[in-house]
Amino acid sequence: MRLSHRQIEVFRTVMNTSHVTRAAELLHTSQPTVSRELARLEQVLGFDLFDRVKGRLRPTVRALALLEEVELSYVGLDRIAATAAGLRQFAQGKLQVACLPALAHALLPDAIRRFAQQQPEAAVAITPQEPPGLEALLSEQRFDLGLTERLDAPVATTLQTLLVADEVCVLPPGHALASKAVLAPADFEGQAFVSLAPGDPYRQQIDAVFAQAGVQRRLQLESPSAVSVCALVRQGLGAAIVNPLTALELAATGLEIRPFSVAIKFQVALVLPEWRSPHPLRAAFVAALHAAAAGLRNQLHRQE
Repeated sequence: MRLSHRQIEVFRTVMNTSHVTRAAELLHTSQPTVSRELARLEQVLGFDLFDRVKGRLRPTVRALALLEEVELSYVGLDRIAATAAGLRQFAQGKLQVACLPALAHALLPDAIRRFAQQQPEAAVAITPQEPPGLEALLSEQRFDLGLTERLDAPVATTLQTLLVADEVCVLPPGHALASKAVLAPADFEGQAFVSLAPGDPYRQQIDAVFAQAGVQRRLQLESPSAVSVCALVRQGLGAAIVNPLTALELAATGLEIRPFSVAIKFQVALVLPEWRSPHPLRAAFVAALHAAAAGLRNQLHRQE
């Protein structure tokens, strides 16, 4: 059985218009041509599609059943056409973004808000990932861009510094140290302290600062996540030192934020794959990231 796309198109148009003349107009052809194509289709199928009643075509039960199947095919084609139109405008392109979990809570949401204002139909897929898995995914070119705290670029990528700021102290509401504008290592002597995980590079820098100052803290709680650390602090379980982005994001929940007298640098870098073709919307998203980073810098300056 050899069916042609033209025969199916003619059949569908006749069924939807219920009139050969009208179908011919829509198909930009003649009435005899439409009638001839219908006759050929019936010959190929081996059964009648229409009863001829007083010069008009009345669909048979078989024709109605065939139309249901034909419409399913056209729905698929319509979806493909709509998707192609969206891609032509790059209005529905999906950006794949990999980042540290902390940056999925802070920085990225504001950047996506700004991006969505310019590209309301575009989609963004966020994949939070801890190191070293994050660096591996970026090196494998699986994402359009990434956000990391690393100072060096993963293999097969380029790295651009997006934001540099200092770690900050976070305190529970009403904590005794909240009366001070800036906290020094000595202020934490004997204080309950919530730490990051032992392998975290910021934890190691923080511990080194207190060791050099000869300050003993009460270390009973630790968590690999800055968000979790802040949640423990908010419950009054101790003070902590975390990245400023997470602290600012959670400040509205009641956390007290204070600068630390010893600078512990926190960096956010943009990672771009070298071998993956740049997504057409990537430049717009990078611009939104820079705008969000500038907004965070202004917030941090107001906290000082």
